[in-house]
Amino acid sequence: MFHVQNTIDFTEKQSALVVGLFEKNKKLEGLLGELNESLNGQLTELLKEGDISSKFKGIAKIHTFGQTSFKRLFIVGLGKEDELTFTSLREALGKVSKELQVAKLTDVVVAVDSFVTENVDVLDVSHAFGEALPLATYKFDGYKKKSNEPERKIEDVTLVTENDLEEVKTSVTVGYYYGVGTNSARTLVNLPGNMLTATDMANYADELAKKYEFEIEILEKEDMEKLGMGALLAVNKGSVEPPKMIVMKYQGKDEWNDVIGLVGKGITFDTGGYSIKPKDGIVGMKSDMGGAASVLGAMEVIGELRPEQNVLAVIATTDNMISGEAFKPDDVITSMSGKTIEVLNTDAEGRLVLADAITYAKHHGANYLVDVATLTGGVIVALGMKTTGAMANNEALFEQVLEASYEAGEQMWRLPLFESEVKRVRNSKVADLNNSPGRDGHAILAAAFIGEFAEDTPWVHLDIAGTATTSSSHDLGPAGATGVMVRTLVTFVERFETK
Repeated sequence: MFHVQNTIDFTEKQSALVVGLFEKNKKLEGLLGELNESLNGQLTELLKEGDISSKFKGIAKIHTFGQTSFKRLFIVGLGKEDELTFTSLREALGKVSKELQVAKLTDVVVAVDSFVTENVDVLDVSHAFGEALPLATYKFDGYKKKSNEPERKIEDVTLVTENDLEEVKTSVTVGYYYGVGTNSARTLVNLPGNMLTATDMANYADELAKKYEFEIEILEKEDMEKLGMGALLAVNKGSVEPPKMIVMKYQGKDEWNDVIGLVGKGITFDTGGYSIKPKDGIVGMKSDMGGAASVLGAMEVIGELRPEQNVLAVIATTDNMISGEAFKPDDVITSMSGKTIEVLNTDAEGRLVLADAITYAKHHGANYLVDVATLTGGVIVALGMKTTGAMANNEALFEQVLEASYEAGEQMWRLPLFESEVKRVRNSKVADLNNSPGRDGHAILAAAFIGEFAEDTPWVHLDIAGTATTSSSHDLGPAGATGVMVRTLVTFVERFETK
């Protein structure tokens, strides 16, 4: 899909050229200067009249009417050079990628060096475009009747740069894998609950493992009963769909040590159980497996990039339904760890399945834990819809996850985890723990509960209840699932250092 070369071939007819324009470029020079000459100074006139804008994310589509080898020019306004960042550049490249898709182009040439600044080097630009192209052009068709008209997609991209061709090719390819893995997570979250059961998710993971040669284990209900996974089994009691515990291992080192455990919540549909959700709150609960999707998307990218790390993915998956056998408030259950739990809220089921998943991850040798879950409405109240909530028991591990989120451009904010919240979780007259001490500080209390199973293992909890989906389209994708945290998790794994 990607080709890299040092010069533009002006003798070959091509669909489009994408080039950047900073505000400082009042006079068209370099490549734009050459194109301006070919177009008899028309670009200068269009710039004066405001049809071409250098303001950030201003996109000008210029038809050349056969006066150059390119049918169209897409000139991307980049604003002030010293204000451009990797994240903002990726947004601008996402916006132009959408324009390319609307134009139904199949091939495009990108003048990479026209986007480079002192703060954003050529490899940043290449990676940003590699990510932006699949992210911005992603579409989930769902189950509508398909049109007979074949869909045209960009299949041939040529990057032109005076820099090292192999490095640029590697960078754009890595960025592309990041985008594709995120899109895979988006598709999983967008699938309705009847099309993505726990069995379906296990089958998906199995295919992923075969493709990338991961070691895989899928526990059935009978296996969980033998291992005493009473927390996951309790949540599953109301369902006709069997639960699954999915384990994938990627070994990037000679020895199975310094193992990074990625743990995902995979509730394929959440009614709330007997603590049932209201009719408005229950719609959209197909997305309650967003954490599992993030982990699966990250494992896809890891499978492509093959980092020198050991990674363990553990996903606990079931739906949370109501029946005569469903678990109830006031029930007491026993987790795999042996800790007993008083159920005060059946809609606080995510932390229950994560309890057994984290215990099982430790059983498989996880030395570091990062769990991802659409866990609480409380995190939305605290941080809104664009910021992932984070809590941790280890400063060094949290700092690495936080730095990865900055690099990936995915907003994250840490919430406190004090001993007072831990005491509330431990406050039960009939069991070791209770699963829902109250509404106040709900997101923090949920993390405190999960932390009881991480225990002394370095651990970070990521609550993506607000960020897993979006209600409106944006420069890097449509409304619906976001695939949030895929890129953060992969960046974290790639950059991970033992401390």
